[in-house]
Amino acid sequence: MNNAPKALSTHRSPTMQITKQLAIFLNNEPGMLARVCHALARAKVNIYAISASDTVDHTVIRMVVDNPQKAMFTFEEHGTLVVEDDVLMIDGDNRPGSLALICEKLGKAKVNIEYCYCATSPATRRGLLILRVKNPQKALKVLNS
Repeated sequence: MNNAPKALSTHRSPTMQITKQLAIFLNNEPGMLARVCHALARAKVNIYAISASDTVDHTVIRMVVDNPQKAMFTFEEHGTLVVEDDVLMIDGDNRPGSLALICEKLGKAKVNIEYCYCATSPATRRGLLILRVKNPQKALKVLNS
């Protein structure tokens, strides 16, 4: 008889890949994020993950999208500064301890997490995590071992 909790017995291994993240630098003012999202929608670019952080005079918006090249072209067409970086995109279980296990594995391998962002609905069994690390290839290898 299996006495394991149901949530633990049904979890799947996370799927992981290295993908492109775009960072754009904008004035910190009302409506700016709406303009960015509308521009991507008109270009038929889907946003998988997004994070915004502010400073006194500007905002940095980081995002992972389905078509980074098209998004870059859209931003550059509007005169927006855009920077492309490699990040890990992890589609994993939405359960207590999942993120802790990922962070622990990376920490033991001396892979520093520079920043991360994620979100999921409480009712959803899977979540999307974006990790910015110094060496994405090493991080991917560590997490797949």
